[in-house]
Amino acid sequence: MNEQIRRLAPSALWNHFADLNAVPRPSKKEKRVIAFMKAFGEGLNLPTIVDEVGNVIIKKPATPGMEDRQTIVLQSHLDMVHQKNGDTVFDFDQQGIDMYVDGDWVKAKGTTLGADNGIGVASIMSLLASADIAHPAIEALFTIDEETGMTGALSLKGGLLDGKIMLNLDTEEDNVLTIGCAGGIDITATGNYPMVPPKGNSAFRISVKGLTGGHSGGDIHLGRGNANKLMNRMLLSLTKDYSIGIAEVNGGSLRNAIPRESVAVIIADESNAAKVQAAVATLTGILKQEYNHTDPNLSVTIDATNNPGKVMDNAFQQKLLRSLYACPNGIYRMSPEISGLVQSSNNLARVLIIDGSYNIQCLTRSSVDSEKTDLSDAISSAFELMDATLTFGGAYPGWEPRPDAPIIRVMSDLYQELFHEPVLVNAVHAGLECGILGTNYPHIQMISFGPNIFGAHSPDERAQISSVQKFWSFLLETLKRIPKN
Repeated sequence: MNEQIRRLAPSALWNHFADLNAVPRPSKKEKRVIAFMKAFGEGLNLPTIVDEVGNVIIKKPATPGMEDRQTIVLQSHLDMVHQKNGDTVFDFDQQGIDMYVDGDWVKAKGTTLGADNGIGVASIMSLLASADIAHPAIEALFTIDEETGMTGALSLKGGLLDGKIMLNLDTEEDNVLTIGCAGGIDITATGNYPMVPPKGNSAFRISVKGLTGGHSGGDIHLGRGNANKLMNRMLLSLTKDYSIGIAEVNGGSLRNAIPRESVAVIIADESNAAKVQAAVATLTGILKQEYNHTDPNLSVTIDATNNPGKVMDNAFQQKLLRSLYACPNGIYRMSPEISGLVQSSNNLARVLIIDGSYNIQCLTRSSVDSEKTDLSDAISSAFELMDATLTFGGAYPGWEPRPDAPIIRVMSDLYQELFHEPVLVNAVHAGLECGILGTNYPHIQMISFGPNIFGAHSPDERAQISSVQKFWSFLLETLKRIPKN
């Protein structure tokens, strides 16, 4: 079905996107895509650099008549979020993305599409390979591991780039110019717990699935259900009325994705088995009503399963459930200065409890460093009450808006001229690499833009064909308007 994609316009962009999506490129496993991009640059006989961590830089001189313009950095990240539906059979480490066209949209079959940030990468590839597109000198920067730590941006050394303007192609709404973003930090709670023989003998598997999910930054304000939170709510409710033992909990996957699914194995006394099933059905009805608008496909099932023979100690079980209940999730504070902008949030992203050990993962975001610390302390406090070991990693700074940067005025005016409406200039709660890159390149003007990409970080991810065409025309005209040195 990828041949459908290759026939779309602009042809060069979609063909490069199809080539890119044929290469497995999960975060922290970018070896193949780094080699792919290195070969691409060298195949064009352009200066190509791979730095110590795997970032790829390809440089192309200005086209005739554009030599006096300021050098620009075009930047996108090579890795993509790997998420699939529970019933989708797919090996991200071995398979290329299976894409198809649905009306005005490009989608993937049961997996993430990789339009985030593959459309940006493919756009830059198209410019590098072009023979007839006017542009100033280009420094193409392809970073690694943006989605799970931004280690590529964090490790990029100063002195490798000479550009005065950076165009980051990682915004996902085509009527927006992004000029700021939130910073983030990963918080992980780990530990061990005692296991004991169960008091009952009726084992059940509870599954929460069908949630909408989405980007843990860009979609966090939409109030979508978090499978880890909903599962924990259900389990705590059951422990209040029935003497259940919990053998296993496995929910969520990636820090930057709102959890869509969670599975738990519990054991109840046989005399209460029917009551436990009825209680799950009752709470399911309540959850479906509460999340009818945000998660219309929410479903909860409870099925008999094999008795695992051991469950967590009841004292620990109570501490665990209450700590997870107390852990902040979703919006922590809205910006008091920018209407509608989330200032701080947390995503309870991963809960894995099995065989006497647990691993709980959060991604905390804030555009205010002091508030990020405050929220981190709140999360830490919840898990310290169960004597968890807390680790912090992957911290990255926010990107402070500079609304007076000349490139913002150039692109705002151009957007109005091309599309006969004003563009939105704002900051986002999602993480972008601009803030990090700016630490080693403090004088570079930065702006982020891109086409409509909806459902990022979930199997519902889709890129709008007409919007990609709009974005491409905007990008080409922007290159013509880059100011002189």
